[in-house]
Amino acid sequence: MVDTDHIVLEKDGDIARVWLNRPHKKNAVTVELLHRLDEIIVEVDNDPNLKVLVLRGRANTFCSGFDLDELRENYVGKTNAMDVAVLSAKVCDRLYSMNTPSVAVLEGYVTAGGFELMISCDFAVAADDAKIGDFHIRRALFGGAGPIYRLPRMIGIRKTKELMLTGKLLSGKEAEDFDLINASAPAAELDTLVADFIAPIIDKSPFAMKLTKMTIDRGLDADIQSLMVMEHLAVGNALQSEDAREGVNAFLEKREPKWVGR
Repeated sequence: MVDTDHIVLEKDGDIARVWLNRPHKKNAVTVELLHRLDEIIVEVDNDPNLKVLVLRGRANTFCSGFDLDELRENYVGKTNAMDVAVLSAKVCDRLYSMNTPSVAVLEGYVTAGGFELMISCDFAVAADDAKIGDFHIRRALFGGAGPIYRLPRMIGIRKTKELMLTGKLLSGKEAEDFDLINASAPAAELDTLVADFIAPIIDKSPFAMKLTKMTIDRGLDADIQSLMVMEHLAVGNALQSEDAREGVNAFLEKREPKWVGR
């Protein structure tokens, strides 16, 4: 099969549904896919009507990692080998740092590069029978887009070593117990889980969402005194926003707020 659209963006009201679209390769990542994902992230972040990005794979599987045919042909044993890591890390960091909150929806295989995309999203929900793990070590490879710095912050050093040094795969239920994902459900109930999970995200102030997400993302990267200064500045910015005024007024007037995003 010849690939045409490796990744597809669908705008569904205030939801950006982003589909990895290579089901014949278990939605394996390619350089083309990464470049297009980079563009999609910017497009979603610049669209004030979109409140959440939902990342998912076609044909009931998320992503099995980087396409090994492309990896072998263009990078394995070659002097440009690091290029693919640089690109992957850049795109995953843009996904992690975007203003719009992101949710990974996990089915089937979520391994290697797919695992890296998952840990770069703000949230993750899974089918109970998904197969989730770093997996790189099984092929004598090393993950180049986040496992050594994102994963320990999520689940701690010991659990990170358990996943990365063994290459083990977790089911959705096990990943939830591992504190690796937010929630899991039987495969037949996954769509309902996704809808229920994003509902309390998309009704919030976009301005407050951006400010809160940005500061939380930095919460483990500085000393407490520096974070207190950042917190003070964030409070000041929030209190001066139109959405804060609307939020307070709506509460006191016993009505639903109408956000303007600033």
